[in-house]
Amino acid sequence: MKLADGLFRGTFQRLAKDYPQLECNDMIVDNASMQCVGKPQQFDVMVMPNLYGGILSNIAAALVGGPGVVPGCNMGRDVAVFEPGCRHVGLDIKGKDQANPTALLLSGTMLLRHLGLDDHANRISNAVYDVIAQGKVRTRDMGGQATNQEFTRAILESMEKAL
Repeated sequence: MKLADGLFRGTFQRLAKDYPQLECNDMIVDNASMQCVGKPQQFDVMVMPNLYGGILSNIAAALVGGPGVVPGCNMGRDVAVFEPGCRHVGLDIKGKDQANPTALLLSGTMLLRHLGLDDHANRISNAVYDVIAQGKVRTRDMGGQATNQEFTRAILESMEKAL
């Protein structure tokens, strides 16, 4: 890990010189984990290898409500992958219609924005936020009793009302 981390860190520092307008800091993953919990507002964008990204995305998900609400993307030079930001497999709720679709839906809105379809992305994300803010229909991970289908239906109804 020291060799791979060193290569990653060296490459980052070399490339960061091309962007002097950005403030760049580095820290080891255990300190970054503690900082994310204690003072998350200090971070804007975090760049790290996959293993550390997995660790910190799980911590971040716990801070904001769990794996069901965190969207994510992995950006490469030629490819972008949009998926829930936390790799929680949810085997305990498999086949029970209990999964929270928020992370998947918001990941989809990130894809739409990436494609320049901001109006569509905004319509979906506004409906998701509206349903969550109303608090009437929430999945179990958000303290409610709604099924995945009921929560999704509420989002669709919110989108229809917005037209």
